[in-house]
Amino acid sequence: MAGKLSVVATPIGNFGDLTFRALWNLKECNVVYAEDTRVTLKLLNHYGLRKPIFRLDAAVEAKKADEVVARLKAGEHVVYVSDAGTPGISDPGARLVSRVREELPGATIETVPGASALTAALSIAGIRADQFLFLGFLPHKKGRQTSLKRIAISEMPVVLYESPHRIMKLLQELERVISKRTIIVARELTKMHEEVLLGTASELARQIKTAHKDRGEFVVIVDP
Repeated sequence: MAGKLSVVATPIGNFGDLTFRALWNLKECNVVYAEDTRVTLKLLNHYGLRKPIFRLDAAVEAKKADEVVARLKAGEHVVYVSDAGTPGISDPGARLVSRVREELPGATIETVPGASALTAALSIAGIRADQFLFLGFLPHKKGRQTSLKRIAISEMPVVLYESPHRIMKLLQELERVISKRTIIVARELTKMHEEVLLGTASELARQIKTAHKDRGEFVVIVDP
């Protein structure tokens, strides 16, 4: 009898956001596969859990998927988590799920939903989000200019992810293509210094630079 793969969402900052169902799966599973074992170990230690844990990030996802399939064939319960938030949303996980579904049609693949920076940011942005375009992290080189053009012509809110060392570059690029549009930047979501900033790209760049707020992960929302 094939086993079960649980794709488990983990907190994006505040460990208190782990759901009871996620905690139960982490407690009852046979093994945990994680994008970064060091990050996930902190979460497991916080809740006093001791589980075998193995790395499964984007670089080894295809190779480790075979390992997961073998465990499922043996009837094991496997949990997969990314560093933070929901796997598969600008995080590894999609190729793993696809491979398991292809190799083991009889295996159970379940979602254990929870935190997501995408929905967390939209919930406090103060804009209508019944429709939106999610682009995740923009390509660093090839395709980046095409993505910026998509943002400029979009008639619905556009949501992006950005890292602290690239946020200023992104705002400079947005200043060139949508200089007068309102942009919402959510940073340090669910953490002590959670903050939402509003303004044009140039205004936000000044705020972030002056107050040294280029820390933590960013969710950037461009209002249409």
